[in-house]
Amino acid sequence: MKIRYLFPLLAFSAIASLAADQSAVSGKWQVHTTIAGNEYNVNCTFNQKDGDLSGTCDGDQGTKDITGKVDGDKVTWSYKSEYNGTPLTVSHTGTFKDDKITGTVDVPEFSATGDFEATRAKEAKEK
Repeated sequence: MKIRYLFPLLAFSAIASLAADQSAVSGKWQVHTTIAGNEYNVNCTFNQKDGDLSGTCDGDQGTKDITGKVDGDKVTWSYKSEYNGTPLTVSHTGTFKDDKITGTVDVPEFSATGDFEATRAKEAKEK
């Protein structure tokens, strides 16, 4: 009798696991941002563990450590930087869908906002 209940439980666990894997944002991403008419690109490496996001973003300002969250299809991350000696925080809020994250970026110290699109980086093929 108990075996009859075991199969649905195992099937549900497998489906839940697949759903979690499909929403994972771990990996390398190329992020294109536009703020106040200025465009720039950074390459980010995200490490997702449960709902926490960590990693780095590399761009013209060097390598920055990021912290963030993943909640369903909502992704947020931020990093500290500076502009002309003024410290600032760059905060991203987006939606993950079809291997893309799109959303808004805010720099509160300058009251600046913009948009971004992050696409999963294509892994280089080994020779």
